[in-house]
Amino acid sequence: MKRRKKFRKIFILPPVLLAAIFIWLVASQRANSRTAPDILSGGPVENYRASGNGGDPDGNQDLSTEKRERETEELLLKIETAQKGDFSSGTGNEFGHLPGEEDGRVSLLFGGDIYLSDHVLNAYDKAGGVAGILDEGLRNEIASADIFMANEEFPFSDRGSAAEDKQFTFRLPPSRLHIMQEIGPDILTLANNHILDYGTDALLDTCALLDEAGIRRVGAGANLDDAKKLEVMEIKGKRIGFLAASRVIPVSSWTVGKSHPGVLTTYDPSILLKEIQAAEEQCDYLVVYIHWGIERNTEPEEYQRTLARQYIDAGADLVVGSHPHVLQGIEF
Repeated sequence: MKRRKKFRKIFILPPVLLAAIFIWLVASQRANSRTAPDILSGGPVENYRASGNGGDPDGNQDLSTEKRERETEELLLKIETAQKGDFSSGTGNEFGHLPGEEDGRVSLLFGGDIYLSDHVLNAYDKAGGVAGILDEGLRNEIASADIFMANEEFPFSDRGSAAEDKQFTFRLPPSRLHIMQEIGPDILTLANNHILDYGTDALLDTCALLDEAGIRRVGAGANLDDAKKLEVMEIKGKRIGFLAASRVIPVSSWTVGKSHPGVLTTYDPSILLKEIQAAEEQCDYLVVYIHWGIERNTEPEEYQRTLARQYIDAGADLVVGSHPHVLQGIEF
């Protein structure tokens, strides 16, 4: 059986800009077998969330701004130390050092939950473009990445009715799709707890619009085959595969079926694990993007660690998470 190449050396730099934390990963061309799992458990904070208390009431823990900034600074220091190979124990070279030359490196940039709220739309309109919502530094990071992936936490549609008994329901008209194009994601996950806020028609509209716009999507779709489909991008001779699923949905009926639209879920990871294993022959590296955890909790739930390790053992090279809206940490 052909074995996929594995990440051996990793450099991670999360720029903190405009209340959004993006994970920047550069993999070297050298691809010997890895010595440890590469997991980002939990993760990137969204570009912007709904007004009011800042999003869904899934997690009510209120962390002060000062505490969040302190925790972020501590984590960034740890990452900076790791990237220099200056570890407090061991040889200081557990993950190796990046070669000096740039040739062959592939950069992957990940963003968390994106919702274009009225506040964001007003800022965009006032500035007359995407510069009103993303500063130059962040736009440059996106432009320089080989692949930029994020989570679209809403449908693009004029159809459907708001889900009953749901505090926050999100939807944008198709006429606003150009803003997402200007933000610049190459691929989006639709596996989350808002993509079906306005029902299956709105989800199908979203899939069609993204397909037409040339923005790849994973994690939800017209049926199970569509939602679990592996997306593969070839960059600099490397085939990077992407899968996505959600461990957070409001009701079980949102789960995709063989013949009805919905979200690929991973409460039972068996389907996703099977797709991870099947990706072995189709890509050199595999990214699995999961919507999970509890909002505002800076520590991942135990199930996040358990699932992440199952994905890695099945063949994933990198696991990226969204939904908590705070950085939860990195595990190698």
